[in-house]
Parts: sequence; structure tokens; C-alpha cells
Amino acid sequence: MFMSTLINGVNLILVLCDVFLLVTRLLRKGERGSELESLGLENDVFEDAALGKETTCRTEAKTTDRPLELDRSPISGDEAGALGVTEASDRVAPDGSIDRYKARLVAKGYTQTYGVDYLETFAPVAKLNTVRVLLSLAANRDWPLLQFDVKNAFLHGDLKEEIYMDLPPGIPVTSKEGVVCKLRKSLYGLKQSPRAWFGRFAASMKKFGYVQSNSDHTLFLKRHKGKLTALIIYYFLGIEVARSKHGIFLSQRKYILDLLAETGMLDCKPIDTPSEQNHKLGLYPDQVPTDKERYQRLVGKLIYLSHTRPDIAYAVSVVSQFMHSPSEDHMGAVMRILRYLKVTPGKGLMFCKYGHTDVEGYTDADWAGSVTDRRSTSGYFTFVGGNLVTWRSKKQKVVSRSSAEAEYRGMAQGVCELLWLRRLLRDLGFGPQKPMDMYCDNKAAIAIAHNPVQHDRTKHVEVDRHFVKEKLDAEIISFPFISSEYQLADVLTKAVSTTVFLNSLDKLGMRDIFAPT
Repeated sequence: MFMSTLINGVNLILVLCDVFLLVTRLLRKGERGSELESLGLENDVFEDAALGKETTCRTEAKTTDRPLELDRSPISGDEAGALGVTEASDRVAPDGSIDRYKARLVAKGYTQTYGVDYLETFAPVAKLNTVRVLLSLAANRDWPLLQFDVKNAFLHGDLKEEIYMDLPPGIPVTSKEGVVCKLRKSLYGLKQSPRAWFGRFAASMKKFGYVQSNSDHTLFLKRHKGKLTALIIYYFLGIEVARSKHGIFLSQRKYILDLLAETGMLDCKPIDTPSEQNHKLGLYPDQVPTDKERYQRLVGKLIYLSHTRPDIAYAVSVVSQFMHSPSEDHMGAVMRILRYLKVTPGKGLMFCKYGHTDVEGYTDADWAGSVTDRRSTSGYFTFVGGNLVTWRSKKQKVVSRSSAEAEYRGMAQGVCELLWLRRLLRDLGFGPQKPMDMYCDNKAAIAIAHNPVQHDRTKHVEVDRHFVKEKLDAEIISFPFISSEYQLADVLTKAVSTTVFLNSLDKLGMRDIFAPT
């Protein structure tokens, strides 16, 4: 049986290497408990964690400091520069009924002025690529996983600016004239709220002895007596996680079913592949336009879905190229993706135990495949510990004059991804001990990588050539040749036959645990 957890909201993943007792002691000690509580974390279910079991911990909101206080307006008159207030809607259950009456105090951040009410707003967001790497390591090394759900996270951020807000309805004040709310903490709706909360969280973790990773700034690491604690903050909705003795499984089954229901495609005729072979999608002067807003909304949802569905990466990459001017043919391609999803809504990524942490990749390119501008499409898959962790399908920014040039540009992009994985794994203490293999099916591109002599084939990729050659000479990467029939990245560059497509999915580790056996 799989243990299933639906990830929602602002969450924390702790990937723990046999250090549950250490974390339990840390959170039970009184000298640091108050700091965790002020961040919105409250420890009440660590008993199973101490026994090495997987535990999901949802903490209730707890704010030790009041987020606002009444104060006199610093400016007289109606133009006090105060922010407005709105209320959130009630919480609705999946069946459409009201599950809980809910109101939230929200600042109208759109009235804020840059340089007056706020300066910087950037807050790092975890890459799902990093989460997949951690899950692959957890599967290979039998690490237990622990999850927190932070309630009302933004209410715990410290504000550097002095911000005033109009009184919300229901505040019992004898005379409201000249009285406003002065914010002591960040509030939902403020442009600087994410940055304020993350800044406080990062500072607190560093006080606890955690080190912030440079490969992903939402990843915090702590080593103690030869053991490692890895903590990452992520903001992903609708991703389902299941774990059993067979491995860790990621899917977006409910997300797909909701999407099919929304588009009226639950009863559609299914199809085996997401893209039509030898399609000629492009921009034509006589194309029939379609509903642009609906097209953009659907493609945006498919882009998010591709976080756990590499099988639709190429198809989504193609339809996303026409967001500015979609036609009925383009909408038909989107509908085909939905028809394909109808076949296996429960398909997802399985992270299994292979007993190693080796890094390898596959890169490929389809030369001049775009009928609109004759640019090439390149793609890559990368694996850590035998599990698929990152992938990309993207049309190249410039026109390549030969297939070797197109392959080489794609190869350079794949090398960049391998180098990032190498840095991340070194931060975690599992850096590759041998050159990372990037499999390529183009002998000319491999020869260019090894040959330092410039000629007509290389002058257009001069910077990429020196970049790749430097990593080859340092024995960081290698480029083994692989025949096209074993090239996994082929499905990222063009629409392939049903047989080739289904064979590739099996090798990529895609499974459907919901399918009848």
C-alpha cells in the first residue's frame, strides 16, 4: 500500500538522514521553541518521527506578536496613504458546498508605491528540480521524509518599512477619525510579504546552524556528527506524493481530472500520444483565430502539469510558442494533449532504489524543425541515482546552419544542467566521483566537442565550443555515443511514433500506480 500525501500551500520538506532524534530534541528544547513558534511552526507530532516513520505534520497558525496595532495617522486628511482592506471568500469543499466560513484580512498591495511603501520584493522559490533530486537521494539511501505545512506564513515576516492601513470592518473604536492600523508584521497582499517572511526564516535557520545552499537558496543544510539534515521550502499546489517499499511516486492525478472536467473532456475519445507525427504547426497568414484568453489559460495549466509529466514536455513546448496569436489548429493541438491525458491521468514519476548516485544525461536536437522560422528544437533528460530529475524541451534562439550545430547547441544546454546538478550534489555531500556522461547520437557534434581546431562547422558556436571543451579537459563530463534507437531525448525534440513513445516512457521511470493490475 502507498502512503499518499497531497501537497498544498507553503510547505517545508525535511529530508533526514537518520537524524529524527536530533530534530526532535532540537524542537523540544525550550530555548529555541519560542523562535520556531514565532515563525508559525509548532511541534506536536514528532513521536512517529523519532521511530523513523514518515510523518506529515500540519501545524496550526500561531502568532505570538500582534500583526497590527491602532495608531494615529501620520498624515492628516483623507489622503493618508493608507492601504485598503478586503476579505477573502468562504472555503468551498470539492462537492461545491461551503466547508468553512472564512475571512482573511488582506492588504490592497496594488495601491503601494515603489520606493515609498516598498523596495525589494524578490523572494526565492524552490526549483522542483531540486525537490526531485532530494527525492531520488531519499529513495536510493532510504531516507525518511518529514513535511511541514506552514499556516499563515506571511503573517510572521518583519517589515522594514512603516506601513499604515485603513481600519478593517468590525474594529471597536470609539472615534475612528484619524485612527489607522500600523502594521507590525507583514500581511497578505503586501508586495514585500514573501520577502519579509523568507528573510526572517532564513535568518532563523542560520541561527540554528543551517547553511544556505548556493545551488538553490531555498535549501538549507546542517551536518552534525556525520549526519545530514536537508530542509527545503517549496510552493507547489496539487502535487500528490506516495511512498511504498517500491519507491516514491509523484503525480498530479487530481489536477488532471479537474482540468478534464473544467474543459468538458472527461468523456472525450482518448489517444495514445500527445502530439501528431509530422505536424506542421506554425503561424500562417490565413489561420483562423481562436479564443486567446482560453488558450493561454489552458496552456498555462499544461505547463504547470509538465512538472511531473515529461511525456507532454515537447507537446506543451510547441503549443506555448503561439500564446500571442493562437489559431483553431493550435487549440486542436491543446485538445489532443487533453485527450492523451484522459488515457492515464494517474501516470507520474517513480523514484526507485538503484543503490548509487551517479549522474548522467541524454541530449538531442531536431534540426530546422519549426516551419515558421526554421529554428531547431533541443531537449535533454538528466538522471541522478538512476531516476529522472530534470528535463527540458525548447526551441533554440537562433537558426542553426547544420544538424551538427543544432546538436552542439543542445549539448551545451545539457552540460549546463549537469554542472548545476554537480554543484547541488556536492553541497549535499554526494558529488560525482567520475565524469558525468551526456549521451549524444550525433558523431559530428561529439567530434566538435573533442576537436580544438576551428572550422566552418564551429565558428557559429565558438563560445559553446570553448565552454564544453573546458569541461571535457577537466574530466567533469564525457560524451558517449548512443544510437538513435536508444536516444531517450528524442521524444523532447519531435513527435514520434506510438511504439517509440511508449518505450521511452518506460525507460524514463514513468508509472501509473492507479492502473488496475
